[in-house]
Amino acid sequence: MLSSHPLPQRSTPRSGPQALRAVDSHAHVFLGSLPLAPERRHAPDYDATPGEYLGLLDAHDVSHGVLVQPSFLGTDNSYMLGVLRAHPGRLRGVAVVEPATPFDELRVLADAGIRGLRLNLVGLPMPDLSRPVWQTLLQHVRALDWHVELHRPSQDLAAAGQPVLDAGCKLVVDHFGRPGGNTAADSGFGWLVRAAAGGRTWVKLSAGYRTWRDPLGAEACRAAASLLDAGGPQRLLWGSDWPHTQHREHTGYAHTRTALNHWIPDADARRCILVDTPAALFGFSKETTTS
Repeated sequence: MLSSHPLPQRSTPRSGPQALRAVDSHAHVFLGSLPLAPERRHAPDYDATPGEYLGLLDAHDVSHGVLVQPSFLGTDNSYMLGVLRAHPGRLRGVAVVEPATPFDELRVLADAGIRGLRLNLVGLPMPDLSRPVWQTLLQHVRALDWHVELHRPSQDLAAAGQPVLDAGCKLVVDHFGRPGGNTAADSGFGWLVRAAAGGRTWVKLSAGYRTWRDPLGAEACRAAASLLDAGGPQRLLWGSDWPHTQHREHTGYAHTRTALNHWIPDADARRCILVDTPAALFGFSKETTTS
């Protein structure tokens, strides 16, 4: 369904084509006036516009970005799709859909720049992914060479994530897997570490402030080190989580970009996380592109 809101305008590109210097693998754009999903955890009273987001990318030398459908917009991806179509070389997307969505509709999303489907299950009942409707959707995801992005507290990662892997799909886990704080004692985070070593699971080093009081502290750094040791930088992504919904008063884009330097001190590993890994997963060309 197309939104009645005007599509975003293309931003003024920087001078000349842009090389792939860094990818922000997790951000959101929306208008506060967009229709909201009936079931939602919160409702923003502000806009997070594509122009503002692309300006932040430019200011922090981040060339490309991945937009993730916000939970409060439900399955109406139309606003995000308009942004992707306006910036096909610079942006990719992760959509939220009903499980019975036909393959032809998913192909339309792929043509607009969607590269995965999000299961944002925070605060929601766990779906039974063994049901035929879900298994068919997972087959579609695999056929499109997409991934399933999972957002759920760590204690449920195995229950939600293993069926995705068993279906032969790629799994991307949001925000460090949302561990309970002490990752050494967190069995769900332990499953995530083992999954990262298995070759078809990626983890976003993002939104540490949603788990730890000090997102640059020792526990966050230990979590990043555990994931790096298990899967290498080829299984890690970085995301700003802009506009930091429900945490805007405590962080900002610069802080989230700096956080990666604390979590991953090695410059070569950081480059892989910022460039090589997202280029492969989201289909960004390493050749220069216009916005």
